[in-house]
Amino acid sequence: MKKQITLTVNGVKRELLVAPNELLLNVLREHLGLTGAKYGCGIGECGSCTILLDGEPVLSCLTLAAAADGSDVVTIEGLMGSDGKLHPLQGSFLEHGAVQCGFCTPGMILTGKALLDENPQPTEEEIREYIRGNLCRCTGYTQIVQAIKERSKEKLSP
Repeated sequence: MKKQITLTVNGVKRELLVAPNELLLNVLREHLGLTGAKYGCGIGECGSCTILLDGEPVLSCLTLAAAADGSDVVTIEGLMGSDGKLHPLQGSFLEHGAVQCGFCTPGMILTGKALLDENPQPTEEEIREYIRGNLCRCTGYTQIVQAIKERSKEKLSP
């Protein structure tokens, strides 16, 4: 038996019918067409499915959609401005070459955003600790850390 849930996804209130065991990742990708969150490992090890749930980074492959009822969800698609302009952290990833194959990128950016929202001036060690649940096979993390660090420096200017 399906259950009706309400989610605010990227600023838009959505009412959905979901199965009790349906994963939030599948609802986002299959019901809403938001394919930025990737299906990677399916067991919460890679972070490619990371989204922001009420401002916190969560693994959508481990989150039941029904458990998110009433929540605010932000996917990578929701970071772009209504004018089509990239979020500053997205731009920083491009500038620093932190985008290689792109599979981990949405999760890395959303995790980085959550960190900067919580701690606007993290150290390199704090950045590395915060993104530790997001695996990247292409960049070696250096460019990703630089992109997040650079964005934190921008917040220092008036």
